[in-house]
Amino acid sequence: MRLSTPRIPPLPKAEWNDEVRGLLPSDRTPLNICTTLVRHPALFKRWTVFGGYILSRSTLPARERELLILRTGYRCNSGYEFHQHTRIGLDSGLTQDEIKRLTQPLSGWSDADTALLQAADELHDDQMITDQTWAKLRERWDEKALLDILFVVGQYTLVSMVLNTLGVQTEDGSKGFPT
Repeated sequence: MRLSTPRIPPLPKAEWNDEVRGLLPSDRTPLNICTTLVRHPALFKRWTVFGGYILSRSTLPARERELLILRTGYRCNSGYEFHQHTRIGLDSGLTQDEIKRLTQPLSGWSDADTALLQAADELHDDQMITDQTWAKLRERWDEKALLDILFVVGQYTLVSMVLNTLGVQTEDGSKGFPT
């Protein structure tokens, strides 16, 4: 983690009111990101709708979505984001080796994966995808998927900025990146 303590700590369960209880899951312990952001219930409620679309309803297959999220989390130096999505990535078909390779310069990926990862890197570095990378993406993805690619990287850049700035800590105390 970039900060060793949170700037805005998670909201303790003893301080949850009815509105907060209605926004957080009742069947499991909510993640620190949720118990931190729920301090602003109106924002949290709307962010979770958008984030829910990106995470589970976009046109991208789960594996490709997780490639984009993990690469973005890594490029944004967000240990929390990388940590949370390592498990999701494994559940989505990524291997432990692929996840580790996401923290390295691009090489050894298929052409399709390289295009996605290059897009994430270009959006991170220049906030725009080059014509060359765009052409490679268009070979495989339709317009809806191309828009989803942009919004996945944008959403997880935003989330990484928030996590880094607030110092949200992983639930298990890990640093988030593979060693």
